[in-house]
Amino acid sequence: MDVINTIGRRKSSVARVYMSEGKGAITVNERPLEEYFASQESVYYVNLPLTTCDAAGKYDIQVNVDGGGTTGQADAIKLAIARALVEVDPEHKPALRAKGLMTRDSRSVERKKAGQPKARKKTQFSKR
Repeated sequence: MDVINTIGRRKSSVARVYMSEGKGAITVNERPLEEYFASQESVYYVNLPLTTCDAAGKYDIQVNVDGGGTTGQADAIKLAIARALVEVDPEHKPALRAKGLMTRDSRSVERKKAGQPKARKKTQFSKR
């Protein structure tokens, strides 16, 4: 098996995943996964596609992630790993889709409008 290259996006984060056969080491921006993400919740989300397909410990994964915060980065990595697993074995796709791991979450920050403090917040109404 060669190196499989996939991409995942979420909010303003972009994750590029390089997956090859190995012992299960996950490296994010040249740091171990547990060191890069402070919260266990983010580590759980990154590992979710691997545990769904019983592929934990079978592949070495190297991730380059850029932009956004930790939640967006973790979700971008999750999508990229799920796409890589489908490239390895297309039979994984129904199980990953059932858990919602194959769908890109298109929600992002709404732009700020002119004359308003935020995207939807308005200034206080003044009757007089």
